Amino acid sequence: MKKLLRLFALVAVAASLASAAETYKIAVIPKGTTHEFWKSIHAGAKKAELELKAEGVNVQIIWKGPLKEDDREQQIQVVENFVGQRVSGIVLAPLDKRGLVAPVESAVRGKVPVVVIDSGLESKAPSSYIATDNREGGRIAARELGKLLGGKGNAIMLRLQVGSASTEAREEGFLEVMKKNFPSIKLLSTDQHAGATRDTAKAVSENLLNRFGKQVNGIFCVNESSAAGMLLALRDAGLAKGKVKFVGFDSGETLNAGLMAGDIQGLVVQNPMRMGYLGVKTMVAVLQGKKVEPVIDTGVGFVTKANIDSPEMAEIVHPPLDKYLK
Repeated sequence: MKKLLRLFALVAVAASLASAAETYKIAVIPKGTTHEFWKSIHAGAKKAELELKAEGVNVQIIWKGPLKEDDREQQIQVVENFVGQRVSGIVLAPLDKRGLVAPVESAVRGKVPVVVIDSGLESKAPSSYIATDNREGGRIAARELGKLLGGKGNAIMLRLQVGSASTEAREEGFLEVMKKNFPSIKLLSTDQHAGATRDTAKAVSENLLNRFGKQVNGIFCVNESSAAGMLLALRDAGLAKGKVKFVGFDSGETLNAGLMAGDIQGLVVQNPMRMGYLGVKTMVAVLQGKKVEPVIDTGVGFVTKANIDSPEMAEIVHPPLDKYLK
């Protein structure tokens, strides 16, 4: 009996050592790689990697995504390549809520689990969804812009692109509150899409301002690049400095500077570092056979010139990128 117990103990120790020695290769795939938002996601993923290694968990983060946020085919190819390489798991911010369903479901069938971050996917295959409550973010934008306009006037909403679940939820939340709470604010344009870059956003913004510049009192843009493009267009048109009340979504060096200069009145902010961090931590929990929450809300807030330097906004507005992205 003692020999049998000793054998069981040795088997348990061997299994434990084998588990400890296993390296989890986790692919983290953003929508794009140029905007500050994605750099913050990357920094959060690296922070999780360093913490897990300090705890004795062997983790290797592999960061790769499309260059532009409208290249669905490249993102699909990246997912398929990582599945072919037999990574341990994938943390993905899907460019398209439908277009990425097939490659994700194929990955999961192939025993490569997927955790989705930032933007939703119309599939039950992912182990968890970690993101901002984007609809609530859009509602916050509408409430704040409505207050800035005193409940009356004309407003524009600039969309991002078709198929992006996160920004479409923001757009829906904004329109919901505007129509319900601010019936005296006329929405001049809500159907224009900024496209994937600051340059395309600027061009679309210029067209909108050429058409509505004399009438518009308030503007909402749904992400970092659309807001940055609109900011440039407002300055060029002489409509900055609060002449047109402007609420954006996301933080970043350009947008923060615009806020401090008085060209932007407020930014709805999420916590991309936390998203990247929890994406990796949750994936490791999945790989270790632990139960994870199907939906994890990473929070949403509103930053103005008055609270931009507050402690609760520090990691969101000034993420420590240099500390983790060397």
